[in-house]
Amino acid sequence: MKLPLPKRPVVPGLLASFEHIDAATDAIRTLRSGGHRDLTVYTASPNHEVEEAMGHTSSPVRLFTLVGGLTGCAAGFAMTIWMSRDWPVLVGGKPIVSIPPYVVIAFELTILVGALATLFGVAVLSLLKAGRKIAYDPRFTDDRIGVFVAARPNQAVALERMLREAGAVEVTHAAA
Repeated sequence: MKLPLPKRPVVPGLLASFEHIDAATDAIRTLRSGGHRDLTVYTASPNHEVEEAMGHTSSPVRLFTLVGGLTGCAAGFAMTIWMSRDWPVLVGGKPIVSIPPYVVIAFELTILVGALATLFGVAVLSLLKAGRKIAYDPRFTDDRIGVFVAARPNQAVALERMLREAGAVEVTHAAA
């Protein structure tokens, strides 16, 4: 028995298709200066011009990685020190807690927990964004650049005209 998936709400707006990256970045800048912040851009490959036009500075996944790495490092040192103090073995007058041999374990846990936290961060942030259905065209994975603008129906005519003036080859309406 197959359970039906819950319907995701469709975001109303316009989906513009561009052939040239310059036209797409000009449209994105114009939309952002006009107060439209809810934009989704589709490109076949990463492009620094689009990222600059969108105003992306850095990924929030980096924070997950940093916290995971620091947690792993602290856990590595805490675990080894705790184990040494729990079963103290005096060998040749050396101190019970000696940091240099524990660096390897702390380093390994830094990498492990940092990588797992990165995967967790990507999953969480992707699931937060996946809660809504946005218009898409498969040509955006080949030779076109797509810009989706979330907009109310009363804004559609002005936005369509602006997108066509910016160089959009085709503009489609996505209704809720």
